Amino acid sequence: MSDEPLLVRIGHSPDPDDAFMFYGLTSGAIETPGRTYAHILADIDTLNREALKGNYEVSAVSIHSFPEISSEYSLMNCGASMGEGYGPMIISTNPMTQKEAMGRDIAIPGLSTSAFLALRLAFGEVSVVEVPFDEILPGVISGKHDVGVIIHEGQLTWEDEGGHVVLDLGKWWNQATDLPLPLGGNVVRKDLGEQVCREIAEDVKASIQYALNYPDAALEFARRWGRGIDEPTNEKFVSMYVNERTIDYGREGREAVRLFLQKGQEIGLVREDMDMGAIQFVGHED
Repeated sequence: MSDEPLLVRIGHSPDPDDAFMFYGLTSGAIETPGRTYAHILADIDTLNREALKGNYEVSAVSIHSFPEISSEYSLMNCGASMGEGYGPMIISTNPMTQKEAMGRDIAIPGLSTSAFLALRLAFGEVSVVEVPFDEILPGVISGKHDVGVIIHEGQLTWEDEGGHVVLDLGKWWNQATDLPLPLGGNVVRKDLGEQVCREIAEDVKASIQYALNYPDAALEFARRWGRGIDEPTNEKFVSMYVNERTIDYGREGREAVRLFLQKGQEIGLVREDMDMGAIQFVGHED
């Protein structure tokens, strides 16, 4: 047996919430005996595609994409990004009704994203065009796209930049289900073995807890990834997506994941043979 520590590559987004979440690991503030971590930064649609190839031991992924990788990866019970009555937003260049928006081409951050699945659940069949997530808000403001679904910090800056809200998908989902909207999660590769998967999940959980215990340092680190947003906006965005739900999905969070994917099955966007009741969350003891 090798005495070399296990190298665990973590794929995650270059965003304030992920930077905050992984601060404890990135900074070396928490001990991870037998494991070293390397961070690979990419947008969520790219991470979803990389997970299909099994390229990283750990990755942030869209909940929508999880069924396609569920034979190789398990969801952790920590690291969730959930909208508690807020989430991706459908915005437009000019004020318009939901019905009007449904008749336009809608810019989305990727077909594999939870934002796209939420859009389809709310609007049904619509015409979409895939656009890098950070180009959607500027594209809508400039008029290049009439309608777009924005994620990340654009959820807080769209109004100041001159956009018009058509629908907040997180609010829509919460009103329809009384549950949070599951957007992203962390997965760990099953071939590492159950014990190692649990240890890695504990490391990630400890990293999240460390950031919440020492928010000033973690927020200072997270500000590097804010794409020009000011300090209060950075702090608000991080608090939206890194909180107690991130440490533990909780019963409602796990129920939300299963229901979200079940609804996706019903409209043909999630594979029909997926057993939602069989989804396991590493680190949660039933």
